[in-house]
This record gives sequence, structure tokens and C-alpha cells, in this order.
Amino acid sequence: MRHARPGSIRSRVAISGVVVVAGLIGGTSVAAAADPTPTPTPTYAPITLSPEEAQRLCTEMLPKLINRTDKLTTRINGGADVRGSVAWLKARAAKQRAKGHEKAAKQLEQRAERRAGRTADLAKAKERLEAFKTKHCQVVK
Repeated sequence: MRHARPGSIRSRVAISGVVVVAGLIGGTSVAAAADPTPTPTPTYAPITLSPEEAQRLCTEMLPKLINRTDKLTTRINGGADVRGSVAWLKARAAKQRAKGHEKAAKQLEQRAERRAGRTADLAKAKERLEAFKTKHCQVVK
């Protein structure tokens, strides 16, 4: 009997057979994988921060995160001269289309559409950060 070469059809069939047998021996089945009962959402315990950690969060980390969302929003909404903006991606797509590279142009257009959709996510993130800052980062007198 001839031995199967790596990458040949025989070796692939043998490997897939071993995987199927291992799955059957392991007791996993398709019916078990399609369990209709939903998994409960996890509940988290409250996090307690030391005064120093809370101070650092409110004075260093939150302002940096808020600044980062502002910078990303500004970049996304920038003009064709701002690298990474939606307009810049669309201009690159037009250049690629003019050169006859339709696939690259289509990918750039899709990237521009996805990026334009990120502004709503960034606005929500900034809103949550600001709400957290208002609620938890007030100076106690």
C-alpha cells in the first residue's frame, strides 16, 4: 500500500475522517451545538477604586479618551487633504478607478462607507465618557 503524500487528496480525506471520528467519540453532536436555550447575560460586581486610582482616571485617562474621540471624529470628517478621512478615501478610490483598478476602487469605497458609519459610534462613546465624567469625577468640597 502506498503512503499518502502530505497535501494529497488521500491525506486530506484521512485527516477529515479522523476529525469526524474524534468528534463522535468526544460526544459532541449537532443537536447539542444548536441548543435553543439562551445563555444568561453576565452580571458584574461593582469595581472599587482607591482615591488615587479614581483621581488618575478622572484627571488623566478620561480626558485622553475624550480627546481621542474628538481627533478621530475630526479626521473622519476632514477634507480630501486629511489622510484617513472619508473624503480622502473617496479621492483615492477615484484615482484607482481612473487608472482602471476597479477592484481597489471598490474596496476603498467600502472602507469609506464603513468609516463614515463610525462617527455615530464615536459620538455615543464620547457621550458615555462625558456622562461618566459628570457623574463620577466631581470635585468633593
